[in-house]
Amino acid sequence: MSRDGRLETIAVAAEDAGARLDRVLSAGIAELSRSRLKALIIDGQVSIAGQAVRDPAYRVKPGDEIVVDVPPAAPAEPEAENIPLDVVYEDDAIIVINKPAGLVVHPAAGHASGTLVNALIAHCGASLSGIGGVKRPGIVHRLDKDTTGLMVAAKTDKAHKSLTEQFADHGRTGELRRGYVALAWGAPTLPTGTINLPIDRHRTVREKMAVRMGGREAITHWQVLERFGGNGSAAIASALALELETGRTHQIRVHLAHAGHPLLGDETYGSGFKTKASRLNAEARALLAGLGRQALHAWHLTIEHPVTGEVLAFDADWPEDMKRLAEALRREI
Repeated sequence: MSRDGRLETIAVAAEDAGARLDRVLSAGIAELSRSRLKALIIDGQVSIAGQAVRDPAYRVKPGDEIVVDVPPAAPAEPEAENIPLDVVYEDDAIIVINKPAGLVVHPAAGHASGTLVNALIAHCGASLSGIGGVKRPGIVHRLDKDTTGLMVAAKTDKAHKSLTEQFADHGRTGELRRGYVALAWGAPTLPTGTINLPIDRHRTVREKMAVRMGGREAITHWQVLERFGGNGSAAIASALALELETGRTHQIRVHLAHAGHPLLGDETYGSGFKTKASRLNAEARALLAGLGRQALHAWHLTIEHPVTGEVLAFDADWPEDMKRLAEALRREI
C-alpha cells in the first residue's frame, strides 16, 4: 500500500550512526525513490526533534527520531493531449511505447505541449506515477526528440523506483539492456569495439555535448552490421548495432562523431560530412535529404518487471525512413 499522504517515523539504530540522512530514509521507506526522498528533505518535509533538516547529507545520530511528512504524489501539471501512441506493452505498473521521430519526451523550454508526457497523461490518466516530478510524471529515461524507438514509463511509485534503479545501474548487475541501430558515415575498421570516453557539456556551445576529459563516464559498445559502398574502412556508410553501458545525453551521437563516424542526418554532430552525400546514388541522396533527423533507433529494451521480477524483452523493427535509406545504400553507389 502506498505510504503517500501520511507521516512516517524512523528511529535511527546504533549501527546507522553517522550515515547520511537520505540513505537512512531510503532504507526505511523502501517504496519511495531516493530522488523523491531527497526532494522531500530539501523541501523541509523531514524533521528531527521538531526541526526541519534540509541537507540530504546530514549525518544522523543514534536515537534520532526522523519524521517524514510524505504528501500525495504531485499531480502532473502538463495537460492531457490526445496524441497517438504506439503501445508495445502495458499493464498496471508500466507502459512500453515505440516513440516516433519528432516527439519530445517531456515539457521543457520551447516544448510546453505536444510531448510524450502529454500523451501519457491522456492515455494512462490518474494511474500515471507522479514522482518523476510534475513535468516528468512516469519518465525514467529519455530518447532525443528525433531518435525513434522503445521507451518504458512507470505508472506507479513502486514501478518508478524500480525502473530508476535499473537504469542507474546500466545493466551492470541486473538485466537491463538497451540496443540501438544506426546508419553512420564511413565504417570502423574492426567488426566490433567499445568507445570508453567521458562526455560533458561542450565548452562553447552549451546545447551540445562533447568528449571531454574530466567529464562523466560514458561507454558505448558497437558492432558493424553492414558496410555500404566499399570494403573495410573505405565504405561510404555503415549500419551499426550499439549497446549502452551508460546513459549520457547524446552519448551515441557524440561518441560516433568523435570516432569519425557521425550519424547520417545528424545536423548537430555530423554537419561537416554533408559533402559525402555527393558520393551516394540519387535515391539515397534524396532519402537522406528527406530524413530530417539523425538515423538512430532504439530497437531493443530488456527490463525486469518492477512488480513480478519477470525479465521482459521488447524489439521494435527499423522505422520506415531508416529502412528505406538502408535499402537505397545497398544499391550500387
